[in-house]
Amino acid sequence: MAFRIKTNDTSPKLAVTLEDASGNAIDITGNNGVRFHMKAFGATSLKVDAPMTVTNASGGIVQYPWVAADTNTAGTYYGEVEVTYADNTVETFPNNGYFTIIIKEDLD
Repeated sequence: MAFRIKTNDTSPKLAVTLEDASGNAIDITGNNGVRFHMKAFGATSLKVDAPMTVTNASGGIVQYPWVAADTNTAGTYYGEVEVTYADNTVETFPNNGYFTIIIKEDLD
């Protein structure tokens, strides 16, 4: 999955469907929190570590509303979603790598 947005844009929201290795949606009903992590390729620290909104728990659908500071630097970034379940176990999606976020420089 590659998500594209321009610098300093805050729309559209990032929407992610959490899936297992077979492509089935993960039910995250009753979770204790969902966080979005984003880091630039080659960086050592996260640019974003923030809560996500669960829009469909049984379907594993979550959203992240951007703030301008998240998209203020053009580049290619890694993204992942970390879910803490009701029993406090943690699972990160995708579990076989990352999804890509591309922030392109706007013209002004």
